Amino acid sequence: MVSAWGCEASLALAQVATDAKSNEITAVPKLLAMLALNGTIVTTDALNCQRAIAAQIVAQGGDDAVPLKENQPSLLADVSLFLDDPATKPDDRARSIDADHGRIETRTATVSSDIAWLAETQKWPGLRTIGKVVREREVDGKTSTETAYHVLSPVLSAERFNQVVRSPWQMENRLHGRLDVVMNEDQARNRAGHGAHNLAMLRHRAINVMQKKGTKGSLRGKFKRAAWNEKLSQ
Repeated sequence: MVSAWGCEASLALAQVATDAKSNEITAVPKLLAMLALNGTIVTTDALNCQRAIAAQIVAQGGDDAVPLKENQPSLLADVSLFLDDPATKPDDRARSIDADHGRIETRTATVSSDIAWLAETQKWPGLRTIGKVVREREVDGKTSTETAYHVLSPVLSAERFNQVVRSPWQMENRLHGRLDVVMNEDQARNRAGHGAHNLAMLRHRAINVMQKKGTKGSLRGKFKRAAWNEKLSQ
């Protein structure tokens, strides 16, 4: 299943099953076609950093912010060379620091929209900005550094760029994590017909309902109380 997650609403918006002999690259265009993208910023993983997907997002009135990896070697090389050059003067730079559970993470975001040369040579649909985020993590006295490069169709401040490219973690925590940990989706053994697909849709809807319920308590507790509610079972 490939899912679309609304970060600000904290809702699963839609989902599409991948074909048996295919992968999510073919499913994502179908998923995007189901959504109203006007006024939104769409983030995907690096696998879906594809020209056709970027063109579809722009054609539907949306913007995209997509990480670059080795599947776009030429574009990655140009972006990293430009942003890593000490002579480059970026539009904006911002830093944030998070500390949690013995981990300290410093994120330095840099954006540049002075890229007419890149848009001309690469012909990437809607390209108006490039950015990078340098993540420094300190855990148990050990420090690691990772740099991620992105292409974007909107022009964003470095602070907003940092927020946008971090948003996919919300989907991991609030959707995939809850499907696996709270609803035990990984343990499901439904294989026949459309059973797995239908149950996946029901799980998404159940999470949407429970997340919007204003009562306090864990998601697992909310499911249990709903099961005990005689009015709901009638």
